[in-house]
Amino acid sequence: MILAGVVMGLLCTAILVVNNVRDLDSDARVGKRTLAVRMGRRATRTYYTLLLVAAYCLVAALATAPLALLPLITLPLAVKLARTVARQVDGPPLNAALAGTARLLALVSLLWAPAWLQGVAG
Repeated sequence: MILAGVVMGLLCTAILVVNNVRDLDSDARVGKRTLAVRMGRRATRTYYTLLLVAAYCLVAALATAPLALLPLITLPLAVKLARTVARQVDGPPLNAALAGTARLLALVSLLWAPAWLQGVAG
């Protein structure tokens, strides 16, 4: 069951990371030493993508019944978000990616919950 929670933690972390990507330049200008500032834009974008990949791999690995694979239907949204974060520097597209990542977390949570409650995930 703990590993099922890790899926949610990975997606929650992705929300924080896209927020840091969005704010990277302004944070660096004022001397904030966020992880994104320390890692740089390219590595932080890669980190975001890896968080999403890890979440989906974990869903697939923990599934013991087809019901537990339901979160995988959100994969196209995750791919779209990863592409946006990889290509955009700032502004409205990253704001949309931030909101989209929060929506992704909500969708995966809703789709993962029935399987978890039935004991076929995690």
